[in-house]
Amino acid sequence: MENLDSLRFPVGKHELPAVITPEMIQTWIDYLVAFPTLFKEAVEALSEEKLDAPYRPEGWSRRQVVHHVVDSHMNAYIRTKLALTEDFPTIKPYAEAEWAKLPDSALSVDVSLQLLTGLHLRWVTILKQITNWDQGYIHPQYQQRTRLDAMLSLYYWHSRHHLGHINLP
Repeated sequence: MENLDSLRFPVGKHELPAVITPEMIQTWIDYLVAFPTLFKEAVEALSEEKLDAPYRPEGWSRRQVVHHVVDSHMNAYIRTKLALTEDFPTIKPYAEAEWAKLPDSALSVDVSLQLLTGLHLRWVTILKQITNWDQGYIHPQYQQRTRLDAMLSLYYWHSRHHLGHINLP
């Protein structure tokens, strides 16, 4: 079971820090700046066979992971904009496992790698200008307020988490 957990969570599970400092926020944003290039380099090193193989038993293929990362980060980008323009809006969750089964998850990874680059440019442009990290949204699944700094922590982890999946042997 421990080996399966290391495949499922190659960088460990997300843990929200008790205190989030400006230095942490800067580190997380810097990682989101670098992530599209890091991700692209890792993905482009894979053969088509490796892309279509699951990274763990009963897991997604690496191709599905690539498309999932873009789906997830698009949602995070929209949630960021909602949080900055509304007072703690309730966001719309999505069925990520079902999205991974849709036909666009079989497309060339190039489609999502290109999208990720532009998406992160737009998202990071907004993140760099945030001065009030207390803003946020309500996720209906958890029925609690999620602050933008907590969301940033999650997506810093999410990026590393799925890069870990791509890099698994």
